[in-house]
Amino acid sequence: MNFFARFITPTGKAVTRRGAAAQPAATAPSPSDGHLPFSADLATSTSHPPARPLWLWSLVVSLWLASVGNLALWKAISQADGLSSTQQWVLGLSLGLAIACACWALLNLISWGRAAKPVMIALCWVAAFAACFMLNYGIAIDASMLTNVLQTDVKEAADLLHWSLVVTVGAIAIPPTWWIWRQTLARRPGWRPVLKQLGMVLLAVLAMVVVVMAGFRPISSAMRNHTSLRYMMNPLSTVYAAGNLVAQQIQHRDTTLYPIGEDAKLGASYAGQTSFPIYALVVGETGRAGNFATNGYERPTTPLLSARQDLAVATNAWSCGTSTAVSVPCMFSHLGRSSQNSDKSYENLLDVLQRAGLAVLWVENQSGCKGVCARVHNANTETDLPAAARKALCQDGECVDMALLEGLDERINALPAEQRAKGVVVVLHQMGSHGPAYFKRSLGQDKRFSPECNNVNLQACDRASLINAYDNSVVATDRMLGGLIDWLASKGQRQPTAMMYVADHGESLGENNIYLHGLPYSVAPDVQKHVPWITWLSPAMQQRMGMSTSCLQQAVATARISHDNLFHSMLGLTDVQTALHQADLDIFASCKGRSAPPATLAQLASASVPASVAAQPPTTVAAARKRG
Repeated sequence: MNFFARFITPTGKAVTRRGAAAQPAATAPSPSDGHLPFSADLATSTSHPPARPLWLWSLVVSLWLASVGNLALWKAISQADGLSSTQQWVLGLSLGLAIACACWALLNLISWGRAAKPVMIALCWVAAFAACFMLNYGIAIDASMLTNVLQTDVKEAADLLHWSLVVTVGAIAIPPTWWIWRQTLARRPGWRPVLKQLGMVLLAVLAMVVVVMAGFRPISSAMRNHTSLRYMMNPLSTVYAAGNLVAQQIQHRDTTLYPIGEDAKLGASYAGQTSFPIYALVVGETGRAGNFATNGYERPTTPLLSARQDLAVATNAWSCGTSTAVSVPCMFSHLGRSSQNSDKSYENLLDVLQRAGLAVLWVENQSGCKGVCARVHNANTETDLPAAARKALCQDGECVDMALLEGLDERINALPAEQRAKGVVVVLHQMGSHGPAYFKRSLGQDKRFSPECNNVNLQACDRASLINAYDNSVVATDRMLGGLIDWLASKGQRQPTAMMYVADHGESLGENNIYLHGLPYSVAPDVQKHVPWITWLSPAMQQRMGMSTSCLQQAVATARISHDNLFHSMLGLTDVQTALHQADLDIFASCKGRSAPPATLAQLASASVPASVAAQPPTTVAAARKRG
């Protein structure tokens, strides 16, 4: 019918190829019948394109994804060091063709029948979001980044939304979505279409192999010298990361929680104590060591802490991850960074401390403890603050970190009396300097540096205002830590108290057009891994431990330490005895009773740091200043 409908005039008369009018058929419906002749066929032929084979759909979409969907990759190649313009063009063409072939193979493999349209459209939108974040923040996509996305709460997600994201995502995803939606699928029964589609998968793979072999030299050289490029091939990196994440979940499907430290007990320092000790552990968020004045930064970002003489500052401390989802579980694990490769789930430091008899409290001011605090007492600033404190310290559902100190005495008094009488461990989880909304992390009194970037689209801010916003968040952290130390000191000369602050990871602030954090550890810059680590001990705690702050200051000043040291250092600080404790990873061990000179700590700690970090030259104060 569609063929004959082309030759029907609006009057309903048939027209010959020469244009001569023919007599209307006797059975042709008249206009009074309520519809035009062949109107349904006319509508179908004009509103929908002809049916096209699925392999052609996937080829067109693959070319779009490989070109427009990889704008971030082309930008990175154009800015890569050591590549001439000719090399950049050759590399771009080789990678583009290889990505197109790989996408073609992938789409032919996963797009079948009625599911073809939604699958292709979904992949286009995934690619659009990945491209947008890679363009705006210079991030890369791997399994840990996808974990961050899945664990991001509504508040954090809202901070990432801005008009340029909507425009970029729409520009990349809407055109192919519209094109795919308008297509008509050619439906043919039997096995022949299936075999043909599988043949297209094979053809695409062969084409990809040919392209890679033809461009092997530029591709292999780029992957070797610019390893971050391998995480930017969109949407292949996202698909691979998703598969890797699923594989990890399957590998870790053993839901058994294995106990550790079953032999844990309190040491001799608890015998005959007249006042229970309080140990405050602050888990910092997004702390750049180079932007802390305590570490040698030239700007006064830590006025309260810098004025004290009783702090032990570790200027050469390194994280075990570049995101909260990785670092926090690692910090509290007895396995340290190697825990990321474990196929079993173990209890953590807090379980051991609680099993030994101490009262443990976790106070949350962020998106969660990543399972670390699941078996100890919990409090949350979002839900547990008095109305007056909420009004003063919280806005739009987010609280500044001073809220962590509100009602601490009441929270401690609510802990089980028997455990509290032995000792209390309070873990405070900061919002810290979490981006991109750095300007939200400080109140007016802490905004010492201006003008301040108040845009979550960080590339829209000049470098100076971006640094100002971040540095103001460090000032807010300084105020919170200073207030915590004052609160601990107010407990009196007899009550032993201590504070340890360690950030979970660092942050990129536009260096090499990279923002935020979460890059794969192997390619992440130092600013995402170099973290601040500050310890304060009250005089009563020093006496209890048989050590001096001055000794600890010398021991940790330049020693290379990492999150691997935290588990064992907290056991040493709290005097919890267990076979899990490794003295060579305990930053306090060399000063307790002065059993070993402080210099030995540098030798012991270096062995606990990941090889990728240990191979780097020691970080000096001058380097920290330059980094800031």
